[in-house]
Amino acid sequence: MVDESRLVADLLETERKWAAAHLRLDLDMLEDILSDQYRQIQSDGTVIGKNELLASYRSGNRKWEIAESDEYEVRMLGNVALLTGRWRGVGENNGEESNCSARFLAVYQLQEGEW
Repeated sequence: MVDESRLVADLLETERKWAAAHLRLDLDMLEDILSDQYRQIQSDGTVIGKNELLASYRSGNRKWEIAESDEYEVRMLGNVALLTGRWRGVGENNGEESNCSARFLAVYQLQEGEW
């Protein structure tokens, strides 16, 4: 039997690594965490994928002073987890100051023992 509390703890550790990778601009970590099916809805409603997100960091036009998430709630659905939380990012995006706080929904799938 799978220990659900262990799965949730592992998932939250992956989410924390995701936020830390944004802060450090650790593109290798982001690439490792992100699925090829990754999708992100931007504030203007456009949808970007993994390659677009990574390209935006590779451009050097983005940097973070603060990149963090908290207030997590996890719902397990078999090998899929729905994670809701709060994201906060302060930094620079394309030469403009950025200060955002938002609620998010992330969908994680457990594959070969990893989120």
